[in-house]
Amino acid sequence: MSRAAIAKVIPALLGLISAGVIIKTVTGDSPGTGFPDPVVDISKQTEKGKAFFAGGCFWCLEALFEQLSGVEAVTCGYAGGKPQDARYELVHTGQTDHAEAIEITYDPSKISYGQLLKVFFSVAHDPTQLNRQGPDFGRQFRSSIFYIDAQQKRVAEAYISQLEKARVYPKPIVTEVVELKGFYPAEDYHQDFAKNNPDHPYVLMHAVPKVKKLRKEFASRLKD
Repeated sequence: MSRAAIAKVIPALLGLISAGVIIKTVTGDSPGTGFPDPVVDISKQTEKGKAFFAGGCFWCLEALFEQLSGVEAVTCGYAGGKPQDARYELVHTGQTDHAEAIEITYDPSKISYGQLLKVFFSVAHDPTQLNRQGPDFGRQFRSSIFYIDAQQKRVAEAYISQLEKARVYPKPIVTEVVELKGFYPAEDYHQDFAKNNPDHPYVLMHAVPKVKKLRKEFASRLKD
């Protein structure tokens, strides 16, 4: 289902909520504040870092990660497919092998790659959902970590193994860990979408609850 189609039905759902009908918003099935820190992380990183994640709608991921202290910029884009297919009208069909992804530029003296992974797995999405995230279906919404070097690959794989051994989730983690071949920024109207459209039904239903959860569980890591 496309976000445009979802946006048409969400106002009715919001009406049910105001009428007292309980609707569960999918924000992942993590245990919350007890979520473990990565045992393996990147050390002695002095230059600005880049991280590339995919896990559902990139509007939600962007709105979430830009809240964190040490994150200097977040860009919505496409990763995993061919350069010529990196256009929304093609990606949303699910046939290009691109995922809706984000590029995070961060200061490693304030936040580490491992800590970004912790937010990715605990708040940003449900890593046990295969080729979907909540109401969004299709391979373009898959859970994926696009690593740029051997260190990122090592940390990502180690953290997934750590979470699985700890049985953090009741189902297996299906997150792909793959080398980044290219990242292609999305169209301008996708950038800062939640910030520029705070009353959009999709933002209210899916991005806002995740941001609230982040602000509760990672209060010490938020920007001033």
